[in-house]
Amino acid sequence: MTDAPPVPRWRWGLLVVLVALAATPAALRYLVFWPLDQWQVDVDVYRSAGVSLLTGRPVYGTLTEPPQLLPFTYPPFAAFLAVPLALLPFGVVGWLWTAGQVAATTLVVWLAARPMLQRAGTWTPVALATVAAPMIWLHPVSDGIRFGQVNAFLVLAVVLDLVRPRPRLLRRVPQGVLIGLAMAVKLTPGVFVVHFLVTRCWREAATAVGTAAAVTVLAAVALPSASWAFWLGALQDSDRLGPNAGTANQSMRGFLLRMGLDGLGGTVLWLVLVAVVAVAGFGLARRMYRRADPMGEVAVVGLLACLLSPVAWVHHFHWVVVVALALLGAEPWRDRRRLWAGLGVTAFFLMRLPWWGIDWLATDWPEWPGRVLQNADVFGGLAALWLLWWVVRAEPEAAAPEMGHTSAAEPARLA
Repeated sequence: MTDAPPVPRWRWGLLVVLVALAATPAALRYLVFWPLDQWQVDVDVYRSAGVSLLTGRPVYGTLTEPPQLLPFTYPPFAAFLAVPLALLPFGVVGWLWTAGQVAATTLVVWLAARPMLQRAGTWTPVALATVAAPMIWLHPVSDGIRFGQVNAFLVLAVVLDLVRPRPRLLRRVPQGVLIGLAMAVKLTPGVFVVHFLVTRCWREAATAVGTAAAVTVLAAVALPSASWAFWLGALQDSDRLGPNAGTANQSMRGFLLRMGLDGLGGTVLWLVLVAVVAVAGFGLARRMYRRADPMGEVAVVGLLACLLSPVAWVHHFHWVVVVALALLGAEPWRDRRRLWAGLGVTAFFLMRLPWWGIDWLATDWPEWPGRVLQNADVFGGLAALWLLWWVVRAEPEAAAPEMGHTSAAEPARLA
């Protein structure tokens, strides 16, 4: 068998140009023409935490400048990672952060769709740019660019931890380390530990938890007062995150709150829905694991992170990038179910349906279509879970692994 011909370097340069062009509309809208008092408000929060560490002011008692007045809501370890941001001017940070998000999303596309993209041969860079462009335009991704969010990097960390074959630079890094670090930055990736437990990947679960615990303890030693303030105070105050009943909260709990189902009755109903979706979702993720489909696992569990969480802002649905590519699979042109499912999810999340719902509700038109649109990402996440089950339900499972993701997905690489 002959080796594939090398890709000319200029085509990788063309990839950079094409991805930059694809990101230009979002960059112009949110970094050039956006109001300065709303400019990169979330990365401003991160940078503010770094400034707090350097100046000795309280990390969790400091708000960003008016009119936003936003608090830092992440664990203390995340504040350490934000220190480099404090060393640069805020204007520079906003542009660098945006470029990083675009690069991270493009890398996620490459890792998640590599079996499909490599079929383009020496034109793989152009194929990657063609697939990455609409992913950058997805509503959750563009919202991440709008606010300067961290989700692109968290999704990349999880994908790097689970993708097969494992990237060369990470082959000596135990699986679970990157997920553990992501958990120490933001708690929601902890849902992947539940997935490890369901699939009996005890070592990976222990590695993720141990990594998160180790860096959290180190942060507590270095910042005892901040750690105390977060774990025993800020963490328990969901209102610090913003209005939980607002349209931007596209979790199932957010949907129930908007329907007026709060209090004890609403909490009970939410817990019932969480249990039902969790059982079905983790069962589907286990099926993906047994099929040796790591991107299917990431897609399912990432959606669960959004749907089951009490608060999941629109930009938390960055996982939809992996969902669409997991649905397409390696050869979507040979399977119309996968082709239409992947294209359908992409088209759905290209539209800003929750905000269309707000506009609808401001009119005198019938209310219920506006309510449906207002909660579109909740319904879209549930529909995407169903589509992931639908495209694999008739496909045979791979041989059940003995233990661990590596034994299922790449037995030949253990040597």
